[in-house]
Amino acid sequence: MRIMGIDYGEKRLGLAISDPLGITAQGLPTIERSRVQEDLQKILTIIREKDVGEIIIGLPKHMNNTLGEKAQAVLTFVDLIKKHVNIPVNTIDERLSTVMAHRAMLEGNLSRKKRKDRVDMIAAQLILQNYLDRIKK
Repeated sequence: MRIMGIDYGEKRLGLAISDPLGITAQGLPTIERSRVQEDLQKILTIIREKDVGEIIIGLPKHMNNTLGEKAQAVLTFVDLIKKHVNIPVNTIDERLSTVMAHRAMLEGNLSRKKRKDRVDMIAAQLILQNYLDRIKK
């Protein structure tokens, strides 16, 4: 069983998946957002193809631990996915995951174009890896 990580965004969904042992997170191709049902179908296809047994979605909390509009959109998305799958769907605090993704890419000397193309996938990997590290303790 694998675990899928999702970085939810208005324009793109960053995706990552764990290895079968649940030790490391690898990036998957980013989904360019279109219609909600099309986005959902793409996710459901990946769940079937990759034998996903759990989904972790980053919840963008404010620095003071409150939930804003973006967090509410994520929670709505979580509810939608839960209606279509019979596996656990949970959230994890993702404060600064996108900032950390940008920082990691800058340190790797990636061009601005490559950073733009990969930031959502890397953010999803960071979200998932954070979760994997927590459950292994």
